[in-house]
Amino acid sequence: MLALDRVLVLLLGLVLLVGGVATALWGAGRLPAAVTAPEELRTGALTRAFDASWWTAAAAVGGVVLALLGIRWLVGHLPARAGGTVALTGSAPGRRLALDLDSPVSVAADVLGTTAGVRSARGSLSRGPRGGRIVTLRAVVEPTADIPAVVTAAEGVCEDVLGVIGRTDVQARVQVAVARRARGLPRAS
Repeated sequence: MLALDRVLVLLLGLVLLVGGVATALWGAGRLPAAVTAPEELRTGALTRAFDASWWTAAAAVGGVVLALLGIRWLVGHLPARAGGTVALTGSAPGRRLALDLDSPVSVAADVLGTTAGVRSARGSLSRGPRGGRIVTLRAVVEPTADIPAVVTAAEGVCEDVLGVIGRTDVQARVQVAVARRARGLPRAS
């Protein structure tokens, strides 16, 4: 889906760019000699269509359809939230063991946030490209933090949260950002 969107946007961009350059060259009278362009455009048929009684209704319907298509496209590109509950292994017919996924992700972020050098951490859950779920932990670390220690702690937290969830269709990742400035420590007076 993402590749198709990118190709369509690239093609639309190229069409608009070429059309804009051609229009600018035509208006300036600088089209290449091989291209024959009319000196003027006759818009009689178009003018008659604008004056027709059906034009207002057709334009309104077209606008509504385009607006609905745009909204559908935007909704289709919203990040899919993947929270809620999932069935655990060991569920029997008529009985279902379920796990609320938001709780372990929240706890994992809290645990990562207690690591030395981590300023803040938060977790989120999203749908993966093949229907699975992805646990994302985002940590902001101090510029003076011991990055290898933070990475080791993050790996441990990921292993723990995946162990708690206990499903093979769930993956974990950690994004670490280094703060631009060290947080000022309070001064003793």
